[in-house]
Amino acid sequence: MLLSINHLKSTRPVARGAFSLFQMFALLLVLTNCNAQNNTADGPVLPAAYQLNKYLPQLQGQHIALVVNPTSEINRTHLVDTLISQGINILAIFAPEHGFRGTADAGEKIDNSIDAKTGIKIISLYGQHRKPTAEDLLGIDILIFDVQDVGLRFYTYISTMHYVMEACAENDVKMIVLDRPNPNGYYVDGPVLDLKFQSFVGMHPIPIVHGLTVGELALMINGENWLADGPCKLEVVTMADYTHNYRYSLPVKPSPNLPNDRAIQLYASLCLLEPTLVSIGRGTTYPFQVYGYPDQSFGSFTFTPESIEGMSKYPKYQDKTCYGSDLRSQTIEEGLNLKYLLDSYNNLALADSFFTSPSFFDKLAG
Repeated sequence: MLLSINHLKSTRPVARGAFSLFQMFALLLVLTNCNAQNNTADGPVLPAAYQLNKYLPQLQGQHIALVVNPTSEINRTHLVDTLISQGINILAIFAPEHGFRGTADAGEKIDNSIDAKTGIKIISLYGQHRKPTAEDLLGIDILIFDVQDVGLRFYTYISTMHYVMEACAENDVKMIVLDRPNPNGYYVDGPVLDLKFQSFVGMHPIPIVHGLTVGELALMINGENWLADGPCKLEVVTMADYTHNYRYSLPVKPSPNLPNDRAIQLYASLCLLEPTLVSIGRGTTYPFQVYGYPDQSFGSFTFTPESIEGMSKYPKYQDKTCYGSDLRSQTIEEGLNLKYLLDSYNNLALADSFFTSPSFFDKLAG
């Protein structure tokens, strides 16, 4: 559901000046999305990366680094390959969660390496090393961020973007964000982060479903002075024909366990079950579209999590039959829905042990 104006007025701001700008963003989204369509726009949306004429000229003769992953494509060709074909000098690739090629599990540590195809060094920004160092950026003139986001506060690509912006500010490196559509960008929902729960799965005082594209959020981070040492030199290359009035179906899955539109739509609601006794289908081919528990009283639908390389190596309840609900074909309510969390809590009747990691739940919920 859409965040109401009364909700915006009653929500307590958590940082001076931070909520005022977000309130303008959110009100704009509420007012423009009241008549949002249930389908994508008639005309094709053109992500910023496709519009080479807007950014390629300034890359010529410069030393470039990129924050990219498998979603960084132009007509099924990776942005790295496209830029190399245009004679651009790429010195480094920074990899967010899941890695440059997108085969790492959620939360899995990623090591530095060399890209076998191009010979370019890959520097991991997931694990202990989440922010580029001065050494990482030595000799870099421009850093490009081009990663497909899904518009949720706890999706860690935007946390990586924040740290990269800080590093660019500290090392006088220009940053270019190539904007891409937000598949959950047609509504705003959920609590605004209380900064006492700030973490890598929630860095900014924004709702769980924030409604912004990565480019819009980057401008907000800069404009609200959320970077430690002040704004970075930022340029956002905008999309053509994108509007928040429509849903957008992603042509490439944004991460291994968000394989389709239904998973992306349910992610905001089912992710809150991750630090509980309940499985959300990791270890199946339909994660974030089902949920269950190894007890027949929990539901009639069954699934058995298995180790799947590149998706979930060690899923919860591996090789055990789980009973629960299949949401793949059900009509589901719009927005962030606490029904799945509350029903699971009530059905299990294990108040003292339902949350397997209460502190992580607090970070997700904010």
